[in-house]
Amino acid sequence: MPKLQLGFHTTFALKKEDVRKVLNAASSEVGLKDSPDNLLVRTGLGNRKIGPVQSWAARAGLIANKRLSPEGEIVLRHDPYLDSLITDWLMHFYLSFGSNSLAQPPDDPADWGGWTWFVYDFAPRHTDFTADQLTQASSDIFDDSPKLLAKNFKYLLRAYTEPQALKGCQYLTFSGNSYSTQNPSLPNPYLIGYFLAKLWQRDYPGQTCQLTETILNQPYGIAPILSLWPEQIQPHLNDLETRGPIAQLSRDSPSQIVPRWSDPLELLDQAYQA
Repeated sequence: MPKLQLGFHTTFALKKEDVRKVLNAASSEVGLKDSPDNLLVRTGLGNRKIGPVQSWAARAGLIANKRLSPEGEIVLRHDPYLDSLITDWLMHFYLSFGSNSLAQPPDDPADWGGWTWFVYDFAPRHTDFTADQLTQASSDIFDDSPKLLAKNFKYLLRAYTEPQALKGCQYLTFSGNSYSTQNPSLPNPYLIGYFLAKLWQRDYPGQTCQLTETILNQPYGIAPILSLWPEQIQPHLNDLETRGPIAQLSRDSPSQIVPRWSDPLELLDQAYQA
């Protein structure tokens, strides 16, 4: 059975204020390649905390090789306090792939661990659920005890529902004892374009067009990332087309998408400036 792979944070929940401290340290000349004692001073984080916070930042796509990733540089330039809806969605995008970033995904999302399984398998099939239902469903998938599953998924659920984490994107909302994926606060078209561009690099490298239906129904694609049904994506593609990053060839069936962007990072930069 697959491994859950959610213990990277030990017992430290996602707090963007802590991530911000790590990003500021990573932006220096030495980055995070420093002695433990120096990192403690530079980040103000405790000895047991700094490693897990670095793991959060790395899985969220903001640091790589102990330095800011290109995305992290853009985030820190435009959103130094990590308050933006764009940042919440960007972090969610990369967290959804576990520790694998934009590698070629497996046939079974569970092979990449609990976060990938949750976003690309469980959530699309359970638009409303309780924590107990999540634990029960995951116990049929992962090689961990129900107690450990409940403990680790609690940190995933908190990441989407606590104000100091990613609550702003409303990928998950919580009311009573139930969670819902039906009320996302969607990002602007440029960030959706960035997601599309990065996924295109992964799924269709070198291709100059792709069937719209293929993109809409990609199991690791835009729809599950944004917590939408495939048929809800088309208006966002239309909006993106009016802004220039894509063209749509719809006069002849089946319709196709043609990329017009030059660099996905330019779309991310535009997302913060829109």
